[in-house]
Amino acid sequence: MAETLTDEVLIARAVQGQQQAYALLVERYEHYVFTLAVRMVKHREEAAEVAQDSFLRAFRYLPDFRGEARFSTWLYRIVHTVALNHLRKKKPEVHSLDDAARPIRLPDAQHPDGAQQLEQQERHAAIHQAIEHLPADDAAIITLFYLYENSLEEICQIMELSMSNAKTKLFRARHRLKTILETSAVRSAL
Repeated sequence: MAETLTDEVLIARAVQGQQQAYALLVERYEHYVFTLAVRMVKHREEAAEVAQDSFLRAFRYLPDFRGEARFSTWLYRIVHTVALNHLRKKKPEVHSLDDAARPIRLPDAQHPDGAQQLEQQERHAAIHQAIEHLPADDAAIITLFYLYENSLEEICQIMELSMSNAKTKLFRARHRLKTILETSAVRSAL
């Protein structure tokens, strides 16, 4: 049933007081909201708090949603704002790089492309780890553009940027990501 209902239908029902409709919206977007929150605040526990606060804020302001943008764009804007507010209140902490280490699953030895799978998993792990080392805004714009495939127009709405500013931030974030990846590749080669 959840797959056949559009966001617009669920929003209308939630505004009318049907809590199950909002629960379906939360279920539909919880992974995306949490991932964006993790990219920005860097810690899973804090990201869970940011995600929860974002959904509460979205529920509170759902009657104000006008549908001028997609619901996901509107929701990600809320997540971005809540995460930035969280970061402003938080004092900087120092953490070990080992905290973000993710185990790499070894490919099936029976599979003919095992080495290729392992290489791809290592690349993905390196990229995700590099994104975690980016500043919050850079991690957010990279995640929104590449992982969630948002258009630049949607990113402008989410992050409240002009088009030229969004393009510049995306260019600089790509450059910083590339630098991090190259530096980590050099370190691992040593």
